[in-house]
Amino acid sequence: MTEAKLLWIAEEVKALQDSGLFINLRTIESAPGAWMVVDGQRVLNLCTNNYLGLADDPWLIQAAKEALDRYGAGPTAVRSIAGTLAIHKELEEKIAAFKNVEDALYVQSGFLANQAALPPLVGKEDVIFSDRLNHASIIDGARLSRAKIVVYEHCDPADLESKIKEYLPQHRRGLMVTDGVFSMDGDVAPLDKLYEVAERYGVLTMVDDAHGEGVLGRGGRGIVDHFGLHGKFDVEVGTFSKAFGVVGGVVAGKKVIVDYLRQKARPFLFSSAVTAADTAACMAAVEMLAASTELVERLWENTRYFKGQMQTLGFDVGHSVTPITPVMLGDVKLAQTFSRHLFAAGVFAMPLGFPTVPQGQARIRVMVSAALSRADLDFGLGKFAEIGRTLGVLS
Repeated sequence: MTEAKLLWIAEEVKALQDSGLFINLRTIESAPGAWMVVDGQRVLNLCTNNYLGLADDPWLIQAAKEALDRYGAGPTAVRSIAGTLAIHKELEEKIAAFKNVEDALYVQSGFLANQAALPPLVGKEDVIFSDRLNHASIIDGARLSRAKIVVYEHCDPADLESKIKEYLPQHRRGLMVTDGVFSMDGDVAPLDKLYEVAERYGVLTMVDDAHGEGVLGRGGRGIVDHFGLHGKFDVEVGTFSKAFGVVGGVVAGKKVIVDYLRQKARPFLFSSAVTAADTAACMAAVEMLAASTELVERLWENTRYFKGQMQTLGFDVGHSVTPITPVMLGDVKLAQTFSRHLFAAGVFAMPLGFPTVPQGQARIRVMVSAALSRADLDFGLGKFAEIGRTLGVLS
């Protein structure tokens, strides 16, 4: 029996269950390769962010094992006291060189990277101009800064300029922040145009490139490389948990900013450093991308094929221009039912509903990977077609 003081929580949970918005966790029992074991079943992986198939790459695994032997299981300290390992500094140098920036700061996750960057750069006398569809980590980092948050319409440079004109004169300084690739819809921010507007008014520029690194730009160097904005954009935030296949976050850009963040970024100063094993695996991934563009090219080849075939079948895949492929279904219960049918048929692709996406825009989000063979893709396409007809999504 639920205690009286907890009844409101039980009611909230029931409401989520009744509306179809309650999140049921599936349990992963293997590495996230092209095929994986989930809840005891072998399924095709169309769900994880393992864009380049590096999460189970033997080179990354061996690098992690060697670092574990050398440095131990954990650093046991924050980086500013006794937790900065030689391998941390080496990774920062390699990722800065890869992204063609002056310096980089390595932190515990991509989510924390936004919390590391935003509060030191702006405060209660300042204003943040944020895209309407920015990731939750940007929203939370912005709130922690105590700056005024002004939302501009999604990927709209004209609205950004209008908001800057209106609000910047009332504040000490401004910062424009956007996702590079938007993780739910797969569209790309018009970074060149946003930069032109921000630069015109002396506003700091920041982009979260979590889904762009390893995907966009020359050999996966990211959205700043894609738009040729090297040396112009002030801050690039990224993660090692998606295309790089490991875990950890990075804040990269101008040296004066990164030096300042080493003194002020709270996740860096007050949370234990990333393990040596994770760091070594991240470094191996960076080295692989720096050496060859093969995996990125394969990712895009698979993306073009899968999206083209899904559209031919009659599915609505939204406006994505990246490997993120939203299969738009609208109703959240339909999306959940579709996902369950896929899983029973051997395909792992999760449904997404409110509040992750807006009400009425529920979907199955397919994450295309370089690890998938043409036979894998055809298997997945066949199951989507079969279930789409069964559930009346396709005629």
